[in-house]
Amino acid sequence: MTGTRGPAVGLGALDAAFAETVRRIGASVGALYLLAPRDPLLRLDALYGAPAEFAVPWVRVPLAAAAPVADAVREDRLVWAGSHTQLARTHPRTALALPYPMALAAAPVTGAQCWGALLLMWPTPRPPYMSARERGHIGSSCRRLARLVEEAAGRGVLPGGDAPPRTVPAGPAHRAAGPDLAAADFAERLPGGSCAVDLAGRFTYLSAGACELLGADADRLLGTLPWESLRWLDDPVHEDRYRAAVLGRRPVAFTACRPPDRWLDFHLYPDASGISVRIVPSDAEPPPAAAPRRAAHPATPARAGQLYQLTHLAAALAEAVGVQDVMDLVADQVLPAFGAQGLILSAADAGRLLITGSRGYAPEIVERLDGLPVDSDLTPAGRTLATGVPAFFADPVQLRRSYPDAPLISGKAAWAFLPLVISGRPVGCCILSYERAHRFPAEERAVLTALAGLIAQALDRARLYDTKLDLAHSLQQALLPRTLPEIAGLRVAARYLPATRGMDIGGDFYDLIRLGDGAAAAVIGDVQGHNAAAAALMGQVRTAVHAGAARGIPPGQVLASTNRLLTDLAPDLFTSCLYAHLDFVRGRATLASAGHLPPLVRLPGGDTRPAGVSPGPLLGIDPDAVFPHREIPFVPGLALLFYTDGLIEMPGVDLDDSVARLARHFAQADEGDLDLLIDDLLAKAGPTGRRTDDVALLALRRDPADGGPASPG
Repeated sequence: MTGTRGPAVGLGALDAAFAETVRRIGASVGALYLLAPRDPLLRLDALYGAPAEFAVPWVRVPLAAAAPVADAVREDRLVWAGSHTQLARTHPRTALALPYPMALAAAPVTGAQCWGALLLMWPTPRPPYMSARERGHIGSSCRRLARLVEEAAGRGVLPGGDAPPRTVPAGPAHRAAGPDLAAADFAERLPGGSCAVDLAGRFTYLSAGACELLGADADRLLGTLPWESLRWLDDPVHEDRYRAAVLGRRPVAFTACRPPDRWLDFHLYPDASGISVRIVPSDAEPPPAAAPRRAAHPATPARAGQLYQLTHLAAALAEAVGVQDVMDLVADQVLPAFGAQGLILSAADAGRLLITGSRGYAPEIVERLDGLPVDSDLTPAGRTLATGVPAFFADPVQLRRSYPDAPLISGKAAWAFLPLVISGRPVGCCILSYERAHRFPAEERAVLTALAGLIAQALDRARLYDTKLDLAHSLQQALLPRTLPEIAGLRVAARYLPATRGMDIGGDFYDLIRLGDGAAAAVIGDVQGHNAAAAALMGQVRTAVHAGAARGIPPGQVLASTNRLLTDLAPDLFTSCLYAHLDFVRGRATLASAGHLPPLVRLPGGDTRPAGVSPGPLLGIDPDAVFPHREIPFVPGLALLFYTDGLIEMPGVDLDDSVARLARHFAQADEGDLDLLIDDLLAKAGPTGRRTDDVALLALRRDPADGGPASPG
């Protein structure tokens, strides 16, 4: 990696192409995301048309997240939302954190490989659809960006994973002061006041009338943020109007009271380079084409960016399922929002503070802090947990007064200890730390305290989920075969993948049963549901099938006896099952199905097709059901693939088409290594993104060197 200057120079062509893409497509805001080299997430690399502060919630986007850029990369497609209403339907979390009228598109940046995604935003009104020409332009621009990213990666100038996103200027830099005399005279002649702010919200020009109305000199205001230099503008309602102007590119207005009682109207007119602002007394005639006012109303003073951060985090935490999910969300979103550099989540267990996750601390520090007694004088975490009262320390001197050794151990310079409490019951402590002294104003303390409540609820729910998940995994592992028996002349591989939603457990199962030296039985099935009851029933089905196979009865009778058992148990869950008796001496496979998908047969020459097995009804419905069987050749070199519907079912796709698609992939896959073959099938034919159903596969191939019959006979 080169120095700071090197990447900036080497990335000039990429930034120029990125900015040109955003301008040519007519978008107001653009963001370029790149895939992290080692972690499954997208990192914001460059931003156009908005300040970096706006993008804090989306600097790091996990690939599994329900976000437009993640969907574009994961599913290799253009994601389009023509309005905020459509965005709320498809991506409610994103719409909640961006409550402005806009259209949005995300497209994968793909060349020889996928490098990331391009995000584009348009102000409304605009057509709610995307034309073929726009789609083509975005596609070609993404391919061009991919080439430039690849070149930058080859030269080693791409920023590292911790580098902040670059803000690409919208055009030639504007002068911060000293406008042309004619323009200044024009502004001074207008009634009221005139000023300009850049996209980051800082004053770049103020007329004499604006200074008079605002009650401050230009020298004091230029280069500052209005809500910081003018405390009476420090209201989230006012900052929200500025954000609406930047992102929506539409005129907006608001009214504010300059103490003690002077009311002023602010009219904001944005474009790609900044915002022009007209200020007039509330009783004066408003400028032409002014936007509808949104009246100011009392609100708790706080940074609007942090309020939106809370909103976004609340929506994200609602979807977090495990403790690690909560930890990652808090670290990725809270730390940058509040300018913190360190995070520790700890929980009380048996009188000790156990660290459940950390960020920004060296391993040896975490190891020293982990497991401390709750009443330890090395950290205020125990006291915070016991009292339920947050503690804030702006510098090491404040912390040292009560905990002399704490600053030395932590190595930080400011701390916020936030209790995580649910209905009066402490569940943990969240510690935010800073590398420099940090003043905690009252409004920030209020926001952090509210934030702790959100984290506490999510963490308590996540710990319960992890406990249930451990139980589910133990049950699942006990019911599925740990290993498959080695059978002479038969190569075999199997795989089970749980659903990525719910309890991470299901009723899909497979088995291979040795039946003496010259025969074996292969079984696959799918119990309805994704819970412990489904897994338990799956264990009963496996036991019943084993019992039938051991008796040596034909496949149809094995299913019939299993079916009678299930109907007697009346589990209110139905089961599909496929049973195959493999006879190595005769070179025949006898198949019987209880409502299960047909296996795929790959002949030694490569021809692949579904086996034509007439299925009987699902198990557990009719105690007198009959299950017909069919014989097929089982010669050396022949391969069979058994699978469950979680592998191929997709919304809106005919099941027969999905089976045919799987057959094509099976025919083209290398059958030399069956484990690699299953990996290949899962990658090409399996579901992308989150799995809503569990998946089981069982691949069998009779060894070509086996001495059985060489032809169907």
